[in-house]
Amino acid sequence: MKVKSIELKVSAYNKTQYPNDGLKQIAVIGRSNVGKSSFINAIVNRNNFARVSQKPGKTQGINFYIVNNTFYLVDLPGYGYAEVSKELKKQWSINIETYLNTSAYLVGAIMLVDIRHKPTDDDVLMVNYLKNRNINFQVVATKSDKLKRYEMQMSLKVISDTLSVDKEKIIPFSSLKKAGVDDVYTYLDSIVEANGTTIE
Repeated sequence: MKVKSIELKVSAYNKTQYPNDGLKQIAVIGRSNVGKSSFINAIVNRNNFARVSQKPGKTQGINFYIVNNTFYLVDLPGYGYAEVSKELKKQWSINIETYLNTSAYLVGAIMLVDIRHKPTDDDVLMVNYLKNRNINFQVVATKSDKLKRYEMQMSLKVISDTLSVDKEKIIPFSSLKKAGVDDVYTYLDSIVEANGTTIE
């Protein structure tokens, strides 16, 4: 896969704003500050395309990025910790749940976890949700450059055990070193190419 073009199509705050053009959608999911913006920048090979913030909770709407005019990467708001009001956190939760429950074009998900930490209860809930909905998903462990190789293997084991996913299927990822990018492309290709790029 080669990213030839990418564009922010819309930042949606309710389901009436979701794109309705039949193109497949792949959600990028993870807790606040897991590195979603850096992940997207690395995947699309653009510096600062998705704005990176040191403050958790930067992404508020649901950002639909159209890639190569063939599919969408859908950047969902981070769940968990964020220095915002309880009311806003609740609204973000509703936005995420509404999208996951109602999108007619959601065909896959990239579940981001921080390789340095044991997945949270919220991460476990999200993975179980994806499993129960039979949504094809890929776990990506961000910030792998922060650990030594033996530490990485230990952390992958913890992630695997906590989320009940195959350790060999978790992608260690570093936006800084671009490690894991090709493996993510392979996953995206497998989803986008399955039965064409559009949903009838």
